[in-house]
Amino acid sequence: MKISISDSFKKMSSQAADDLIDLMQQFDKPLLCPASGDSPAGLYEIIANKVQQSELDISNWQFVGLDEWVGMNGEDEGSCRFHLNNQLFHPMQVSESSISFFDGRSVDLQQECEKIEAFIFQEGGIDIAVIGLGLNGHIGMNEPGASVLSRSQVIALDPITISTGQKYFKKEQPLSEGITLGIKTILESKYIFLLVSGVHKSSIVAKVLEGEITAAIPGTALRNHPGLRVYLDLASASLLKTNTG
Repeated sequence: MKISISDSFKKMSSQAADDLIDLMQQFDKPLLCPASGDSPAGLYEIIANKVQQSELDISNWQFVGLDEWVGMNGEDEGSCRFHLNNQLFHPMQVSESSISFFDGRSVDLQQECEKIEAFIFQEGGIDIAVIGLGLNGHIGMNEPGASVLSRSQVIALDPITISTGQKYFKKEQPLSEGITLGIKTILESKYIFLLVSGVHKSSIVAKVLEGEITAAIPGTALRNHPGLRVYLDLASASLLKTNTG
């Protein structure tokens, strides 16, 4: 586990972007799994700008979605795909043929899970998974109690996730389930970038990085991953007992 603590969100995002670009260039046809959310948004902006300015060639990159709200897809404002379209895919002009993403509107959600798992297998596994951390310690939409052996699955959402998830929408949404890569699928990524920002995440960051490894806090499952890289700003790192920056 490598932990990088930056004195601002901008610097945190820049460090993560530099590291991600360096690692992605090691692979012939890299597969990136990007999470939607606030913490990785700065990273995506930097990468998109580099592509737009012809400083970065992503023509050989492939993408797989991390999660989605059940009942939604990219057509729904506020969905995970909607945000990634705006932050990453559209600015970089990524072709649809290079993206595999959960369709939360599908009538057969199990088939969606199988589709995503098959795509990941076909591409030789995820090279880098970029993920955030929920206030309850979830990764993707793997909520407290989720099995570390889980593959892509439909899961009932924790009340904390339902509450905090409303920020992505203009009006309140009846969120109840998510469809997500399972913890085992995430852990099979060659590298995992965990990005967390803001003082409101400081307590869960400390529990994930320094507390007991437990299914009650899914993020703790990342701790023993050999390719885990953690990017924090000073606010999110403020409750860590050890200065690891």
